[in-house]
Amino acid sequence: MLLVVHTGRDKNPGLAEQVAERFSRAGVRLRVLEDEAPDLDPSCFTRVVPADSQAAVGTELVFVLGGDGTLLRAADLARPAGVPVLGVNLGRVGFLAEADSDALHEAVDHVVQRCYHVDERMTIDVTARLNGTVLDSTWALNEASVEKTVRERILDVVVEVDGRPVSAFGCDGVICATPTGSTAYAFSAGGPVVWPDVQALLVVPSNAHALFARPLVVSPASVVAFEIDSAGQPAELSCDGRRTVALPPGARVEVVGGSTPLKLVRLRKGPFTDRLVNKFSLPVQGWRGPSAG
Repeated sequence: MLLVVHTGRDKNPGLAEQVAERFSRAGVRLRVLEDEAPDLDPSCFTRVVPADSQAAVGTELVFVLGGDGTLLRAADLARPAGVPVLGVNLGRVGFLAEADSDALHEAVDHVVQRCYHVDERMTIDVTARLNGTVLDSTWALNEASVEKTVRERILDVVVEVDGRPVSAFGCDGVICATPTGSTAYAFSAGGPVVWPDVQALLVVPSNAHALFARPLVVSPASVVAFEIDSAGQPAELSCDGRRTVALPPGARVEVVGGSTPLKLVRLRKGPFTDRLVNKFSLPVQGWRGPSAG
């Protein structure tokens, strides 16, 4: 198993050591990343690996201690290996995590007993081009966002779906998100919450100056493109807030449904509705439920 830890918080290495001890007693061997190993007791792991596409190859799963940012970092390592990710939230909301810190030992027990199931989450593949030349190709679990880089300027963007223009406007940026990402940056920008078993792409403008700049929900088979005005300002492409690409004026970003999903470990088969209510502390007082009979 690969253990990924947000070691930047004082209590986290100690929790990682507790987890490692319990796994060790169960006969589970742990790998850790070479940049995290110096912050952990050497007895916690049997192998140190670089943080690359081979880090999780040959493991049963990636066990993550941290917030959503740490889980997204772990997803980079797990996806190429086709290995599922289990997150234990040591951060704030931790929407992607399956357990909170007070259920840490319970999560370990579930893994040891192989008492869990795996969901596949839609991803997106993202390509940035300039005059037909590929600048970069990458992927995202949550979203790809194109944003202005000059604070006092407006970014002029044309939104295209399936090879046809939809709308053009000045904005701070525009986001293409997955259903998983609908509760992340896209939600903060005014996008809808989409249940994770719905296959779709979301297009969400950020602070657009336009009469028609509403969020769009399009087919997962669609090709969404954002074109930057060739006479306008430069921009930046950001995928999951982790991978960035500089976009000169005239650049084009294309987003399609990902060729490789991400596998997420689930310990219980509760409805997404309950997760949404719990994570966002939504008010549900007065609910009576369906009428009997």
